Amino acid sequence: MAIPQEIIKRKRNGGVLNEAEIRQFVQGLTDDSFSDSQAAALAMAIYLNGMTVPETVALTLAMRDSGTVLQWPGLNGPVVDKHSTGGVGDKVTLMLAPMVAACGAFMPSIAGRGLGHTGGTVDKLEAIPGYSCTQPLTKIRQLLPELGCVIVGQSSELAPADRRLYGIRDVTATVESIPLITASILSKKLSEGLDALVMDVKVGNGAIMATAEDASALAHSIVNTATGAGVATRALITDMNQILGTTAGNALEVVETLDYLTGKYREPRLHQLTLELGANMLLLGKRYQDKAAAIAALEHSLSSGKAAEIFAKMVSALGGPADLLERPDNYLAQAPVVVPVLAPQTGKLVYTDTVGLGMAVVRLGGGRSHPAQQIDPAVGFSNIVAAGTEVSVGEPIAMVHAATSEAAAVAQAEYLAACQFGAAVSYPLLHQVIG
Repeated sequence: MAIPQEIIKRKRNGGVLNEAEIRQFVQGLTDDSFSDSQAAALAMAIYLNGMTVPETVALTLAMRDSGTVLQWPGLNGPVVDKHSTGGVGDKVTLMLAPMVAACGAFMPSIAGRGLGHTGGTVDKLEAIPGYSCTQPLTKIRQLLPELGCVIVGQSSELAPADRRLYGIRDVTATVESIPLITASILSKKLSEGLDALVMDVKVGNGAIMATAEDASALAHSIVNTATGAGVATRALITDMNQILGTTAGNALEVVETLDYLTGKYREPRLHQLTLELGANMLLLGKRYQDKAAAIAALEHSLSSGKAAEIFAKMVSALGGPADLLERPDNYLAQAPVVVPVLAPQTGKLVYTDTVGLGMAVVRLGGGRSHPAQQIDPAVGFSNIVAAGTEVSVGEPIAMVHAATSEAAAVAQAEYLAACQFGAAVSYPLLHQVIG
């Protein structure tokens, strides 16, 4: 067995680690036989020198195997999931889970909290009073066959090595390493016991991957690694040059989810993306053989009310109110100050800094600037006007929901700073499909 210094030195010098060395490193993360400084040194060596696909597969599987790997004997359908690399206003998981469940697939989604400017699925669900994202694996195993979908947070039993390594990466400037991002995402997702995975890799001025080249590199890494680990995987590179849907902020995004599922309103771009991701999940899971049939099934899950019914049952089963769909105003927090953002001039609306809009939600209190911070679920933006829309001077382009008038005024200014009004810029929603 190599000592930690030898493994670090090999990667520092640009060498390739074998599976035994990688498993020793991951074991060291879980039993502390690698110190924080040694783990940080190896993370930096990986950041600087990269990893081959076999190395990344070995790291992913070792991190997955550092905890429990769920198994689903006896289910009469495929086990599928999707994962987004993060953006602003991305509430697709909340909509998609009950939709694919209504189509005969099973989705055990282990979701995360907000990170930086990106919102987190767990934070959105915890805006529902009583909904508990902290569930024992026995509860998840019980509920998935009954409901078809369960959305919860990461258990300490799943991929614990990732938790320690991520904490080290976060404070050592090694977060952006594509092999480490890949292993971090996939170690958690593959611990769910999946048959198929669809990745939504965001690109644009509201995404972690701002350029098409970076997004493509990450998408290829994830597809190659997950496929190498034995899970059918496809990546869709999708646009994040504007907020997704009409809301950004936890309770506001839950309201938009309920409106979507019940048919009150479905923003076209958000609807298109949800159908694209869902159809690919059903195709990869071999639930349907052609895309048109998969999309038709997803549309029927909405029009029949089945998806809304499954979502309501999931909320109730995980501690939330049984009548959330019928009476959301009774449960979801509402901000005391709601004011419009007014267009300062006439022209076609373009968003130039969607990351800035995400950070504006954080500063309103809708995200965290440090891990222990409490979130205000009521704050954020609603009634967001889509990019490319012709607006007139003085016309509202969004509504700010804030705790105070002072906070609202700051958010209004930040919103306008992220906009331009002039010639339209067109971004395709779906840039590329990989895998």
